[in-house]
Amino acid sequence: MDAGIAAVFAGSAIRFAAPLMLASTGELVSERAGVLNMSVEGMMLSGAFLGAAGAWATGNAALGLAIGMLGVLPIALLQAFLSITLRANQIVTGIGINILALGATTLAYRELFGERSSVAIPGLARWSPPGLSAIPMIGEPVFHQVWLVYAGFAVLLLTSVVLRRTALGISLHAVGAAPKAVDQSGLSVTRLRYGAVLFSGLMSGAAGCFISIGDIHTFTEGMTSGSGYLAIAAIIFGNWKLGRTAGACLLFGAASALQFQLPLLGIHVPTALLIMLPYLLALVAVAGLIGRQTAPLALTQPFRR
Repeated sequence: MDAGIAAVFAGSAIRFAAPLMLASTGELVSERAGVLNMSVEGMMLSGAFLGAAGAWATGNAALGLAIGMLGVLPIALLQAFLSITLRANQIVTGIGINILALGATTLAYRELFGERSSVAIPGLARWSPPGLSAIPMIGEPVFHQVWLVYAGFAVLLLTSVVLRRTALGISLHAVGAAPKAVDQSGLSVTRLRYGAVLFSGLMSGAAGCFISIGDIHTFTEGMTSGSGYLAIAAIIFGNWKLGRTAGACLLFGAASALQFQLPLLGIHVPTALLIMLPYLLALVAVAGLIGRQTAPLALTQPFRR
């Protein structure tokens, strides 16, 4: 593989990994707080639709992004209410919301766009960091990405600092490990967990918008295709550590990019196998075949005072 092809592959891997990193950053915070937000898939799909519809209606992709992110918050609030206040099973409620989002976005898409197979939707602009795009061979393919990719990396780094270096981060870690001790200290377990789930919703909405208005500039029914579940699997793969989770997202992104890169190299592999590869890696992670995993002790456990 020469440098040019490798650069194109690296750029594609980053593009495929970007929505996973956005979603997993928010989901990791939620899980660290003790709430398994299984509705990430539904929130990503809702964000993708709302972002596309908002960009189409306003003619402005940035407004579409804002609409997509904020529009997902009621879904995140519903997930938080069911999981935290009503203490319902977090996996069952999340899957239920995913099914509801799939049906609702399909119906809304058909009502809004009718039988039109192609709708022109404004897309988010691409941007290259100064100097990096001028690097021969690799600058343009690797670093000329949608600006949301770089914003996502910035949020990831900021989240890492908050979780490691601030009182809020310590509280989030504690509420996912020993919520009773947090409650006895005077902090509100409910508020911390609600805030974590809402942050997960915002990031999932941004991830969905990246797919619809950042990448392909359109919306199709069920277009997230399990990306939300891959984001959750990346957290398991990364052993609930933000840096390793980002690495897992890049691995999944590279696996997705292979389905487009291998045919260019003259390597003929069944398309279905290449499409399945990221999910196969996710299965390996969930099955615990990559080593011992240490989830937050109170993950999925409802808190009772």
